[in-house]
Amino acid sequence: MAAAPEATPAEQPPARAMIEVENLTKVYGITTAVDNITFQVAEGEILGFLGPNGAGKSTTMRVITCYTPATAGHVRVGGHDTAANSTDVRAIIGYLPENAPIYHDMNVLAYLKFMAEIKRYPRSRRKAFIDEVIQECGLQEVTRRIVGNLSKGFRQRVVLAQALLGNPRVLVLDEPTVGLDPAQIHEIREVIKQMRGRRTVILSTHILPEVSMICQKVIIINRGRIEAEGTPEHLVSRMGGVSVVMATVEGPPAQVQEIIGRVAGVSSVKQDRDLGSDSGVYRIETEPGKNPRAELAKAIVGAGHDLLELQSSGLSLEDIFLRVISGQREAA
Repeated sequence: MAAAPEATPAEQPPARAMIEVENLTKVYGITTAVDNITFQVAEGEILGFLGPNGAGKSTTMRVITCYTPATAGHVRVGGHDTAANSTDVRAIIGYLPENAPIYHDMNVLAYLKFMAEIKRYPRSRRKAFIDEVIQECGLQEVTRRIVGNLSKGFRQRVVLAQALLGNPRVLVLDEPTVGLDPAQIHEIREVIKQMRGRRTVILSTHILPEVSMICQKVIIINRGRIEAEGTPEHLVSRMGGVSVVMATVEGPPAQVQEIIGRVAGVSSVKQDRDLGSDSGVYRIETEPGKNPRAELAKAIVGAGHDLLELQSSGLSLEDIFLRVISGQREAA
């Protein structure tokens, strides 16, 4: 008998939801921090959770991790209700809060042993758990060093390692790269990126390029409500086909911006970088469905200015974020 043909990608069943948030509301006194939000995160997916300060991101993550109860609604992690079965949820979840507690007078190994003990992992498995996170977070060379003497980047790796103890199926990270330098950000980013498919991750961050590089799905929350949700590509398409043109031009900035602004199909223009000697790079947003590059070139050259480069691209995630939270367009 011939073997059954393999399922095509279109026939593969959708990944099951690992995190289910349903009509979640959280009220503090007279302040509604989270207002009736609903979303899901699939198993093995990395979700970028974005929003301005005070939007409700950290509150939502505290409810998911059983740190604080919901006022209304339901949250399930791995099928377990966070209110009715919080012990089961805590057993499969790792949490790295924005200001993670750490003992600066311990060495790295002692700190991880202490965290494994207070998390009540079986004594017979603690060494294996610790060895795993030391390897995953690249801490092999600093295990005997005092935590307080480490660089901030290494300290952040240490607190990430404690969140990963026990190989949790779900990981919640609240601003894991805040305050780090670019090299340290890259290192933490690579650790997180390697978790794709192995763990379900919620990543809250203000570094938007980080989301584009790591996350498969994005949620933008503002004033306690979800304003946009989807893949970065989906959010771009929902912005009505708006595109960005970058033009490098030699000429007085005020004159160049005036010339560009008069071209049909241009909705806004601003100088992105000053290159000196009356040269600059200009960021030009176009109207939906418009492609005025040819007209831009004619207008700039026709006015006697040198056009050094003309390059088009889609909206960045930062552009989308700013548009959504400012209410310039209908929520995606």
